[in-house]
Amino acid sequence: MAANELTWRKAVEKVLSESPAAIHYTKIVEKIGQEKLRSNLGATPAATVISALVTAIKKEGNDCPFQKVGKGLYIWKTNAGITGTTPISAQIDGPEEEEESQYDIISSFGMFWRREAIEWIPTPRILGMQQLGAKVVNFHKQLGIYLLYDGREVIYVGRSTDRPLGRRPFEHTADRLSTRWDRFSWFGVLPISEEGELGDLPESYGGLKIIPAVEAILIEALEPRQNRKRGDDLSAVEYIQKEDPEIQKKRVKQAVDAALNKL
Repeated sequence: MAANELTWRKAVEKVLSESPAAIHYTKIVEKIGQEKLRSNLGATPAATVISALVTAIKKEGNDCPFQKVGKGLYIWKTNAGITGTTPISAQIDGPEEEEESQYDIISSFGMFWRREAIEWIPTPRILGMQQLGAKVVNFHKQLGIYLLYDGREVIYVGRSTDRPLGRRPFEHTADRLSTRWDRFSWFGVLPISEEGELGDLPESYGGLKIIPAVEAILIEALEPRQNRKRGDDLSAVEYIQKEDPEIQKKRVKQAVDAALNKL
């Protein structure tokens, strides 16, 4: 760790102590990155932050300087005028680890990723990161559900089980759908480690977790107008797309070739 880099706990405390109101843990992650409180965010900074929050509250109880006041929301007690012995009346019932773990059914997802940002070979690199500065993850071997779009319209829904996420859309670059899609979304079930490696498929899932996970996927993918919220179980696990470096290399080569042809 760099000499001027804060620990995750100190970084969380700095962000919370400077916030006058309750703040969602995903926003804490964003601020840690924006303010460069840490240079190494790992591949799963949201999971790291929620773990730091949950562990501190569990171990320190009322002595903890921050408190949970809603689903995913935390506040610095002093800023809210809360004393260390004030009962945690706003605490959500039920174990926080189950409520906010990123590994409940859906471990990761990406929305409206650009087809043109990937070099489509049989084993393409499906690259993404939780936020700028976080470690890049290759989701080629991820398993789950994917959707193909023509503009904003869903034209195909598929699953990647026997063949992974990278392989399935690749096949659609050469089949009857090859000219009909320009973006895709995906929802993966394999867990992601802090080092950005994909883990093993869990042996089973609790029945009560499957229903909200399916609801969350549908809300995220279809964006129904009457749903006022996003899928709760997916709020901390979205990855933004990173263009395959090979695409940039090809652009540079094409530009150089074009310039040479004009000579």
